[in-house]
Amino acid sequence: MDKNKENNYVSAKLYENDLYLKNRLGIGVSYDIDFRQLLIKNNRLHLYYLNGMCDSKIIQDIIIALLALNSNRVGKEDISKVIENQLAHFQVESKDNLDEIVDQLLSGLLVIFIEGEDNAYIIDTRDYPGRNPEEPDTERVIRGARDGFTENIVENTTLLRRRIRDERLRNEMLQVGERSKTDICISYIKDIADERLIKLIKEKISEIDIDGIPMADKTVEEFIVAQKWNAFPLVRYTERPDTSAKHLLEGRILLFVDTSPSIIITPTTYFDHLDHAEEYRQSPAVGSFIRLVRLLAVFASLYLLPLWMLFVLEPTLLPEKLSFIGPKDVGNVPIIYQIIMADIGVEFLRMAAVHTPTPLATAMGLIAAILIGEIAVDVGLFTPEVILYVAVSTIGSYVTPSYELSVANKLLKLLLLILTALFSKIGFVIGVVISILYLANIKALNTPYLYPLIPFNAKALINVILRMPTPYSKIRPEIVHPRNKYNQPNK
Repeated sequence: MDKNKENNYVSAKLYENDLYLKNRLGIGVSYDIDFRQLLIKNNRLHLYYLNGMCDSKIIQDIIIALLALNSNRVGKEDISKVIENQLAHFQVESKDNLDEIVDQLLSGLLVIFIEGEDNAYIIDTRDYPGRNPEEPDTERVIRGARDGFTENIVENTTLLRRRIRDERLRNEMLQVGERSKTDICISYIKDIADERLIKLIKEKISEIDIDGIPMADKTVEEFIVAQKWNAFPLVRYTERPDTSAKHLLEGRILLFVDTSPSIIITPTTYFDHLDHAEEYRQSPAVGSFIRLVRLLAVFASLYLLPLWMLFVLEPTLLPEKLSFIGPKDVGNVPIIYQIIMADIGVEFLRMAAVHTPTPLATAMGLIAAILIGEIAVDVGLFTPEVILYVAVSTIGSYVTPSYELSVANKLLKLLLLILTALFSKIGFVIGVVISILYLANIKALNTPYLYPLIPFNAKALINVILRMPTPYSKIRPEIVHPRNKYNQPNK
């Protein structure tokens, strides 16, 4: 057997390369791997490509250009040079390792073998199937861009490059998964992002040893951050190119995972998950108002129900003017069970809405609100105040920009409710203190999770509470350790 064949290198004999690819790729069995044989100047050429992931028009142009060589005065020995020069408008690369060639072929590239040549030519003809960029459902804005990321990693990096046309923007491509070989792109601005963080993320990605990542970005997140059973998100997801560009200019690092429309932003803190593009599309005063209302809503989603539960158990804690708070009749079911059942009922509705066809979702909501909710109150299962406060708390969770954070806050709220119901005010205080200490102890890629509250930074905290005018925001967040901390040149 040929030495090249044993070492997985391209053989000068086409039949040996064909045998290797047939064994590795199942050519003749898998319908989506196409093969074409050409005869150019009495020299055989074999073309391989993945049907459905290649642009058929480009492949047709390549075949026409190759066949045209038969009518030109080109020597047999010059065919490889003609491929490199005459197909210059395509990305042409020469490789001699069959394993690498298989990976390229499965990524949607065209492979050409030439009789007598111990290397193959790789031509980029990728045309991944996918949808057009549309505004993300979970990150809508009243004013602003309406494009969003798709499942195509090449298209996503292009949307980012359109907003940051800086020669120092780097998009490094890696592959993960022994079987899936999923593309992952690490994006950062070379003279801004922290080199140590870039190196750390690359090391963590290179250490991922798994068959595949069909769940894309979420699997990658679990490998690069030590989340384990922690419910709070340690990275931020977004489907908006403008939000991604903003974080990139702050010195953060983005991770694009092929087949996912969401990108990972890191490092992030708890308060980064409360940021929304709408605040930056309005004037600073309006943006600050929106942010304050959002912070109030998130606070309500966490503490409104536990506080109300505490006042129900300890009415003496209420000032006389607020003595009306609390049910006059607790009903047949203890309050804590009413709250938990109502909260779980809301989750039932949310999950049902996700899996219900859009035309039926509205009808389902009306049935739940009118029939189930009203009848439950009439029969005495719930008191009206329980429904009121559960509804306000639920709206607060929906106001939270990060879906992952809203779910984590729900779990924390449930814990505070149980502690309050069991131990009254002592349980409430202990629950709040333990939750704050727990969050303060979290570090996402060496970044304190509660920054700028813990450790305390007054200027950074003001930027969290208020949307400062852009001309006065001259310094990048110090928590990301930017190499260039000024985003506006000093004059």
